Amino acid sequence: MMERVVDPLLGQKRREASLSFAIGFAVLAGFFAAAPFVMYPVFLMQVLCFALFACAFNLLIGYVGLLSFGHALFFGWAAYVGAHAAKVWHLTPELAILAGTATAAVLGLVAGALAIRRQGIYFSMITLALAQMMYFFALQAPFTGGEDGIQAVPRGYLFGFVDLSDATKMYFTVLAIFIASFLLIYRIIHSPFGEVLKAIRENENRAISLGYKTERYKLVAFVLSATLAGLAGATKAIVFQLASLTDVHWATSGEVVLMTLVGGLGTVFGPIAGAFVIVAMQNYLAGFGQWVTVIQGVIFVLCVLLFRRGIVGEIAHALRIRL
Repeated sequence: MMERVVDPLLGQKRREASLSFAIGFAVLAGFFAAAPFVMYPVFLMQVLCFALFACAFNLLIGYVGLLSFGHALFFGWAAYVGAHAAKVWHLTPELAILAGTATAAVLGLVAGALAIRRQGIYFSMITLALAQMMYFFALQAPFTGGEDGIQAVPRGYLFGFVDLSDATKMYFTVLAIFIASFLLIYRIIHSPFGEVLKAIRENENRAISLGYKTERYKLVAFVLSATLAGLAGATKAIVFQLASLTDVHWATSGEVVLMTLVGGLGTVFGPIAGAFVIVAMQNYLAGFGQWVTVIQGVIFVLCVLLFRRGIVGEIAHALRIRL
């Protein structure tokens, strides 16, 4: 029987990467566990929702190489369905969030089946076109409330007994959803399935020559990304008790691209850092009005020119570790 040859250097790199992730995750979990006692919980919940959205987007662009310009489609429609389910159907918050997430999964399957037939800018343009089509549908559909959106969405009781009207309980519920989703994304990235996705990103033709049906892998990755983006959108609707046209607007798709690039494309923790920076700017620089958009643009240009790896990417490169 032939013995399996294991490269000791490869094993050492994997152990170092696992240790780096464990330390980073401990710091992340500790920060968000203590943060609501010194920072505004609603701001932190907004950060967590958009961090999950950015992590879902990063799964697609960072590890498959597919740039979607229409991810607000899944985020926004999950928010609409989740809000409608909670307010009109009187579902409990966990069921409302599941309804929104399932809607995003179905939309992801349909949009992905159409979009992955093309590559590069054509893929991006198809996702943008589909998102804009659903935006105008949201504007006209009666149950979405048009320009007013769905307001006064009840938070309700989680599992029938946890009162989510309490900001602290709501916060730790959102944190639990984020942590579980983040660990799921990490597991996907470092699974055999994730290794195939990276191979497709690096050289799709070579992956095809090895016998992989790349379109199937890309479709599954697209659906997973859409589903997790929908989970973020549905959770956001319950947190802020609102689903509006902003959630499905093309600008939201642009923001998640910005968050991912600022934080660090293809890094595990990068989208979280990017989401924190962008949401903090939107909240704490709101007094500047439209100048916030200009400031965001300047930061984006500086990141592209000076910090091409993003915040976390540059830190990881300086420390020679994987984050």
